[in-house]
Amino acid sequence: MTFSERVIERAKADKRTIVLPEGYDARVVKAAGIAANAGIADVLLLANREEAEKLADGVDLSKVTMVDMNDPERLQRYTEAFYELRKSKGMTMEKAAEFMKKPLYYGVMMVKMNDADGMVGGAAAPTSDLLRPALQIIKARPGISTVSAFFAVTVPDKTMGHNGTFIFADSGVVIDPTAEELCNIALASADTAEYLCEMDPVIAMLSFSTKGSAKHANVDKVVEGLRLAKEADPTLCIDGELQADAALVPSVQEHKAPGSPVKGKANVLVFPDLGAGNIGYKLVERLAKAEALGPIVQGLAKPVNDLSRGCCMEDVVKVIAITVVQAQHMAN
Repeated sequence: MTFSERVIERAKADKRTIVLPEGYDARVVKAAGIAANAGIADVLLLANREEAEKLADGVDLSKVTMVDMNDPERLQRYTEAFYELRKSKGMTMEKAAEFMKKPLYYGVMMVKMNDADGMVGGAAAPTSDLLRPALQIIKARPGISTVSAFFAVTVPDKTMGHNGTFIFADSGVVIDPTAEELCNIALASADTAEYLCEMDPVIAMLSFSTKGSAKHANVDKVVEGLRLAKEADPTLCIDGELQADAALVPSVQEHKAPGSPVKGKANVLVFPDLGAGNIGYKLVERLAKAEALGPIVQGLAKPVNDLSRGCCMEDVVKVIAITVVQAQHMAN
């Protein structure tokens, strides 16, 4: 069973309510129908049913609940709650009402107000447009100082990673992480690997250097991030700084980093910056014909997840399932 198949199975076992704010995107509308009909989630779609049916191209939407953003009771409730959340930042009731006309803000408020357990958006919007309301409204979980994002990447070669599956982080949020932020990304990714991917995390802190082969401040940052992570959780199987080949190929690891606890079998890859993480996942997705799902946000108090604007309908369905499993985990 593949990673995505297993996630869908787990989602069906304990359904949650997921809101999709981009009811004007055909991929999202079709995914809403497929996910609802398959029993993956109870799906809320911000859309007019007649308009959504036109986009569905024959996909059955009968089990999808359409949400009218102009419903006066809900709109008033969300506007007042958003004003209260942001009034210390200069928010007024008039401005709050304007924000509630934006589907991504409205969808996040549905999660905040417990009208949905999670949200999936971003098929038609940049990551920054989705993360802004999530960070303003949902905010980080208590004790979490770094909200980050990962891709769940599954390659055809099942001998690598965990049955072919890897966590790539951060690939969506923190542009130039500090050593402390790299530590937090590693810790969050280890937790994600355990509950979402059901694997024992083997973490590689990646760099263009392996064990001092190059000297640079960017290498020092990774080394310090490793030290902090090991100090925070001495039980982690983690090492760095490692080049990608030393993290993934046992024979290369033996040559470049003898004695590394990772043993060339990393399944969680922590990238030194967002450029490396974003480029890395896209190269693997396209050149290796891998499945890459995300960016999935980790560290928020409730699940709000992004989609690549290059996603397909099937990707949306799978990220809905991931969001359900996240909601299950957060409820425990």
